[in-house]
Amino acid sequence: MTAGYLEQQNSVLGKVQFILEAFGPDDEHLSLSEIARRSGVAKASVHRLAQELLRWGVLERRGSDYRLGMRLFEIGQRVPRQRILREAARPYMEDLYQATGETIHLAVADGLDVLYLEKVSGHGQVRRPSRVAGRMPLYCTATGKALLAFGPRRLLDEVVANPFERITPQTVGAPGLLLQELARIRELGYAVEREQTKTGYLSVAIPLRSPTGAALAALSVTGPVFRADVPKYAGLLDMVSHRITKTIGALATD
Repeated sequence: MTAGYLEQQNSVLGKVQFILEAFGPDDEHLSLSEIARRSGVAKASVHRLAQELLRWGVLERRGSDYRLGMRLFEIGQRVPRQRILREAARPYMEDLYQATGETIHLAVADGLDVLYLEKVSGHGQVRRPSRVAGRMPLYCTATGKALLAFGPRRLLDEVVANPFERITPQTVGAPGLLLQELARIRELGYAVEREQTKTGYLSVAIPLRSPTGAALAALSVTGPVFRADVPKYAGLLDMVSHRITKTIGALATD
């Protein structure tokens, strides 16, 4: 353990962070013992802090177990960047869904991952590995590749400095291969990911830019490989991206 980790673990806010981050995407609720085990915080401290978090609404009780509270959701909706991006993109995401019949994702870069802000899909469509507030590595998702290709060089440098985990047999496994993909993406203006995150599925993504040209987020269409129409998806994404950029500018100045 690093000195920074130990210092964080010994602070009250650090302990609260570890407690909240003990909950995974699929965890409806956790016992006190499980929270202590996952967080590394002493059980007595978890119990004491959990009572405070219950009063704040950050945690809720379910029998003897705990789950994340609605107060977290309420606060999260106030994040300016998330709110503006979702408000700007959501109507066009619904248009894309109507035009393609496939799953539409809105994502941003957060650390070495893409963080999904919004998703539009129908019944029976691909549900995993994506979910709103879920994460996937930048190097193997279409949205991530679009952000790496058109984003700041420092982000790409940080990604290639870390090992790549293979999620499927098709996942890009080396920095050199990723750099080749990104060069091709810059030529085309859009990213294509085929079976790198889920076997049998393909995604096409483009960056969403601010009025100044910075890549703020990425928008994608995801569907089964057997019926995917890459040129159609790329054309539709390009068309709506310009409209979303104008909407972002208008919302940011309100």
